[in-house]
Amino acid sequence: MPKVGLFNQSGSQVGDIELNDAVFGIEPNQNVVHDAVVMQQASLRQGTHAVKNRSAVAGGGRKPWRQKGTGRARQGSIRSPQWVGGGVVFGPTPRSYSYKLPKKVRRLAVKSVLSAKVQENELVVLDALTLNAPKTKEIVAILSNLSADSKALIVTGDYNEAVAMSARNIPGVTVVTADGVNVLDLVKHDKLVMTKDAVEKVEEVLA
Repeated sequence: MPKVGLFNQSGSQVGDIELNDAVFGIEPNQNVVHDAVVMQQASLRQGTHAVKNRSAVAGGGRKPWRQKGTGRARQGSIRSPQWVGGGVVFGPTPRSYSYKLPKKVRRLAVKSVLSAKVQENELVVLDALTLNAPKTKEIVAILSNLSADSKALIVTGDYNEAVAMSARNIPGVTVVTADGVNVLDLVKHDKLVMTKDAVEKVEEVLA
């Protein structure tokens, strides 16, 4: 079973923690991780793009000239697609880009990234993360103590308002709960900082 150090908020190691082999010790599957990232990014697309087709543009109710005898091509409307100012053919319309991968695939993707974080020594486990009041300076100091002051993802067991509010205006730092751990956030951040209870919750769900 993989074993990593257990740290306190001062950055001192207070012990070790054994991680579940089925969650943090598997062989990462890069293809599945890629599929999960693409799925999440597709779901984030707004899909509000739209153009006007010939039925939506204004004007064009009258036939511009008679059918025969003018020497010009037959035309039924000045808002046909071939006219300047006419409707657009096969243009984008509002749609949803979201789709779902199977549950087992999504779980494998999360476990793959978690295992990769352990292998690359990018996982830091905290014995606890407590703040008396929202204070950005304190979160910055804690991340600095843990050598995680670049792009860090902080995972707490339950929602902690003080931690969430303290970290929300730090560039590159994101706070999620154990229930909200996802592949896109894990991949986007260099360091993964998890509390001990968050590790236990993730192992309970994914093992």
